[in-house]
Amino acid sequence: MPTNNVTRFLDSRKIPYQAFALPTEKQSAEETAAFLDVPLPLIYKSIVVTRKNGGKEILAVVPGDKEVDTSALAKAVGEKKVKISSQKEAERSTGLQVGGISPLALIQKGFDIILDSSAEEHETIHVSGGELGVNIRLPVDALIECTHALVAPISRTPPTGIY
Repeated sequence: MPTNNVTRFLDSRKIPYQAFALPTEKQSAEETAAFLDVPLPLIYKSIVVTRKNGGKEILAVVPGDKEVDTSALAKAVGEKKVKISSQKEAERSTGLQVGGISPLALIQKGFDIILDSSAEEHETIHVSGGELGVNIRLPVDALIECTHALVAPISRTPPTGIY
């Protein structure tokens, strides 16, 4: 089982979880779901979002078969507009590689963490383990509690059907 800062944090809080080793190159949500033989809607991806007027960055956590609805996200955080960060911007602001960005790795980093409300339909979901090659399955309520995530409807089905 992989061990890193995220798994040590979960262990220290006695949060039940299961860690999975993945290939260490960046995996899409679809690739992760296939590798773990898990339905795609249970694989949640973390998207870094900035506020148009500055302020705390946002980590939007949405199901693998959806995309961030920036209008709904802006409304959820009380902003007029938000912008999805580029891969380079996301890596610079989080200090993590895309594919390894995790709400569990950013708890003390000053991000507002917003979890799509669809997560509440599941007992457990999968999120990145804070580095490439690590995936974590944990109870949704534990994720919300330890990250202090706001839960809101912030995802939509991609208009083209491409994830």
